[in-house]
Amino acid sequence: QVQLVESGGGLVQAWDSPRLSCAATGLTFSTYTMGWFRQAPVKGREFVAAISWSGRTTYYADCVKGRFSISRDNAKNTVYLQMNSLRPEETAVYYCAAAYMRITRQAVEYAYWGQGTQVTVSS
Repeated sequence: QVQLVESGGGLVQAWDSPRLSCAATGLTFSTYTMGWFRQAPVKGREFVAAISWSGRTTYYADCVKGRFSISRDNAKNTVYLQMNSLRPEETAVYYCAAAYMRITRQAVEYAYWGQGTQVTVSS
């Protein structure tokens, strides 16, 4: 059974730099693209970042490019999202997800999802 468990969320101050983690079990981690998405209240799920199975390729949403950084440790079956200069409007539930092999921004192509971790950014 595949499980993705996010951690590192909570209440943070604007311009803080928290790091989210997502630990994966039940899949061959090194064959999966890993992605981060977020969903704010009354909004749809939004792509944030993705990293290829090898870690060589990364994609970012334009609104986070230059501030967020995605990375992975295949030995630990864990993907990270370093978030810098957070803004109050980025308050959302952050989800990690796994897509087999091909890197993608499309949520529909991710087969496995975590339960999400709430990030609340206070001004």
